[in-house]
Amino acid sequence: MEKGKTNNPNGRPKGTPNKITKELRQWISEVIDANREQMVEDLKKIEPSERLKILERLMQYVIPKKTHIDEESTLRTQSITFDEYTRLLRGEEIE
Repeated sequence: MEKGKTNNPNGRPKGTPNKITKELRQWISEVIDANREQMVEDLKKIEPSERLKILERLMQYVIPKKTHIDEESTLRTQSITFDEYTRLLRGEEIE
């Protein structure tokens, strides 16, 4: 086979995690699930300020961060103009 050539010219579909990443995420999830009670006990043993730091770091994996999206950029992704958007809000039809 020529260098740079592949049997799958389209490659892996966009957004599809590679096999190793998927397996590693699964293993980490299983380790955490198996040790939940111990982790809670360990958290109880540390200073409250340290416990809060750890919980804050963990929250980023559960609670999405807020991002500011202005109306105009949102409208551009939906392919309508601001005027069309305001007409929609008033219940008018747009062409």
